[in-house]
Amino acid sequence: MLAIAGGTVFLAIAIGAFVVVSGMGGPTPLERAAETIDMAYAPASALPTEEKTKDKPFAPAVQQVVSLGRRVTPKGATARLQRWLDLAGNPPNWPPERLLEMQGIGLLVFAALAALLALALGFNVVWIVFSTVMFAAVGFWAPFIVVYDLGLRRQHNIRRELPDAIDLLTLSVEAGMGFEGAVAQVSATMPGSLSREFARMLHEMQMGMRRADALRALADRTTVIELRTVSTSLLQATELGIPIVDVLREQAKEMRVRRRQNAETAAAKVPVKVVFPLVLCLLPALFIIVIGPGVLRIVQAFSRSF
Repeated sequence: MLAIAGGTVFLAIAIGAFVVVSGMGGPTPLERAAETIDMAYAPASALPTEEKTKDKPFAPAVQQVVSLGRRVTPKGATARLQRWLDLAGNPPNWPPERLLEMQGIGLLVFAALAALLALALGFNVVWIVFSTVMFAAVGFWAPFIVVYDLGLRRQHNIRRELPDAIDLLTLSVEAGMGFEGAVAQVSATMPGSLSREFARMLHEMQMGMRRADALRALADRTTVIELRTVSTSLLQATELGIPIVDVLREQAKEMRVRRRQNAETAAAKVPVKVVFPLVLCLLPALFIIVIGPGVLRIVQAFSRSF
């Protein structure tokens, strides 16, 4: 049974890896358009292009797995998944259909592994069913968790890059450049997630979208409060006719103050975070070194007396 379980585990991992690799085909038209945006406006943060590949092998089987993931996914989860993908920057070759495919694969593979391992370990029927259901749920929700983590990391990077980007944007506008030219300068100069968002906003304006609508879309694509505040301020300045350079200058000053406050807040949290490793790791070893010899002498003294 152990040999069968080990062979099944290896086979399941091999099948999962094969499906993942086979699904990593060429970029879709939307992805190629995004790559064009990056190459035109943000070459420092543009993703490397990939060569075209042939159609996916075993497309019907993959489609069945996608349909399985779609049927099992609760209502409204697909919209939240698309929202998380937007926050994660829409990673290449990972559209919502791809994640539904990975959900179906994770559901089947984890359920099969749990059932076989439970049988190999000699569990009863109740534990076999319970472990199968639990592992299937873990495999089903794992892609959501990965995308959610990517979104959080990307939003953190945007928050960290925002003060420098606002400073560069302010300097560019003060030097005589227009707003679109300043945004293009920031996108071409600063690599990172924020430059890609600025490049997308610039491309939307180049395609005919109003500046106010592009700023609203930029605010909707992020959860960073500072970036949403900057977008709202620029939107109000555009609609009310206020000079953008004054708004940018105030926002840059506020960003510097907020960065200093965030640094002070992070520094204030350090003593609290140090308490846990100090109590769990350092103090027990210190107690053993300091009190250990005395305890041994007391034990030896009592043993001699008895």
